[in-house]
Amino acid sequence: MDFTGAKTALFLGDELLVILRDEKVDIPFPGHFDFPGGGREKGETPIDCALRETVEEVGLNLSKTDLVWSRQYDQSWFFVAQRPAQDVQLIRFGDEGQGWCLMHPRDYLANPLAIPNFVARLKDYLSETEIA
Repeated sequence: MDFTGAKTALFLGDELLVILRDEKVDIPFPGHFDFPGGGREKGETPIDCALRETVEEVGLNLSKTDLVWSRQYDQSWFFVAQRPAQDVQLIRFGDEGQGWCLMHPRDYLANPLAIPNFVARLKDYLSETEIA
């Protein structure tokens, strides 16, 4: 299976966990709101990549059953995961990004600092599940 990486829109209860990207000029969308995820490591499946990146970036150990939706977009995968709101207490922020916060999906979709590709992908999910 050919892909370069994976991202996960992670719902904790009704809100999304978002990461404020670093302000580095050599990364895409510096200072924008991102979801956990990143590049594929050798031999990983898309799910393996998504789960590993979530642990590395926010310290949450998701299981495959937490992933409720997925779709491949070109060379990357986009997942949606659902966990209870109280999992916010388990977050251990990694060393990438300026910080994290919870955001209602509507607020993410309308935020000028939301990454456009992820806005479109989240809209795909919400339109199919009628959560918006």
